[in-house]
Amino acid sequence: MRIHVGIVAALLLAATSHAQAQWVDSRDIMGGGPNFFGGGASAIPRETVYYPTHYAPGTIIINTPERRLYLILGDGQALRYGIGVGRDGFRWGGVHRISAKKEWPSWTPPRQMLARRPDLPRHMVGGIENPLGARALYLGSTLYRIHGSNEPETIGQAVSSGCFRMTNEDVVDLYNRVSVGATVIVKN
Repeated sequence: MRIHVGIVAALLLAATSHAQAQWVDSRDIMGGGPNFFGGGASAIPRETVYYPTHYAPGTIIINTPERRLYLILGDGQALRYGIGVGRDGFRWGGVHRISAKKEWPSWTPPRQMLARRPDLPRHMVGGIENPLGARALYLGSTLYRIHGSNEPETIGQAVSSGCFRMTNEDVVDLYNRVSVGATVIVKN
């Protein structure tokens, strides 16, 4: 009898009109809900891979053409993450160090970006709608960052103005593993 009542209740709930008040998963607001990390995961899973190199553990290697970021673990292994990279005309290479790390960073578009896109806001406070996502790792004195994204579908694509995008889940993982001062090598 209890099973029958449960099935009837489920059917009644399913039949409720979508136009009525919708239930909000408060975990999304407080953190940890299914949409907390930007509404989806990357189609490129994070994984440990064989990566023999002479670079020290903690070094980040960004392979722009491959659209992957490698965190060197040592013993011939690295964590490989999918990333979004700069579109044509915005790719760059070089060696920098992580100069700062920020959780839920605010975003002020640089004047060069505002010249191209005057419709952008002049400043956005940190949060789930912010294009920098959950975390940002600042690269030396450049305008560039490794940062999260509220658009996980752009991972593996060349769409940015030179920054490296990760899913919020992946950027939080990387953020927790690296320190200010870590070397970042960008191969173009």
